Amino acid sequence: MRSTMSRISSRSALLGMALIAAMALGACRDTGKDGEGKLFEISGKIFVFNYRLARATYVVTLRPLQPMGEGQVAVASFQDPAGGAPLVVEQKVWPKLDKVTLESPALTCVVKNKPYTIAISIKGSDGAVLQKIDTTLMSTEDQSILPDRPLVIDQLYTANPDLVGHPDGKLPGEPKPDCSKGT
Repeated sequence: MRSTMSRISSRSALLGMALIAAMALGACRDTGKDGEGKLFEISGKIFVFNYRLARATYVVTLRPLQPMGEGQVAVASFQDPAGGAPLVVEQKVWPKLDKVTLESPALTCVVKNKPYTIAISIKGSDGAVLQKIDTTLMSTEDQSILPDRPLVIDQLYTANPDLVGHPDGKLPGEPKPDCSKGT
């Protein structure tokens, strides 16, 4: 009798522990509500200072969180460091690629440690906004580190003849961009 009671209580204890473990695992399961509706997340963002070409750009990379649809477009609106209207870039989303890269046109007046805003919209083939992503980006360098003119003038990396005698790319008396509106 005692061994039967012992077996029953052991089974009950084992069943109880299994039930508790199942509930704990169920509670840990991601319900997806946080990411529900999200198509992309930012996987990288950086200012690119291309010293050879004397230009700076924003680059933002998006990682898809679910299969991408045909005809989707990513539209990025980058704050213009020089002031004025935002710089808008539209990039087709290619469903077979594992990322979407958005790069701004060349920038002027980038200032070190200043946050710049970036607004991204993912649009469907019908033009409807499917997702919005807002972020900021700060540069760790000031644009003044770039040369006044590109160091090379073509794909063969031919030295820029305007810079003869100025290997650092800095030209005395070269006009600087007006950055007064970008503060």
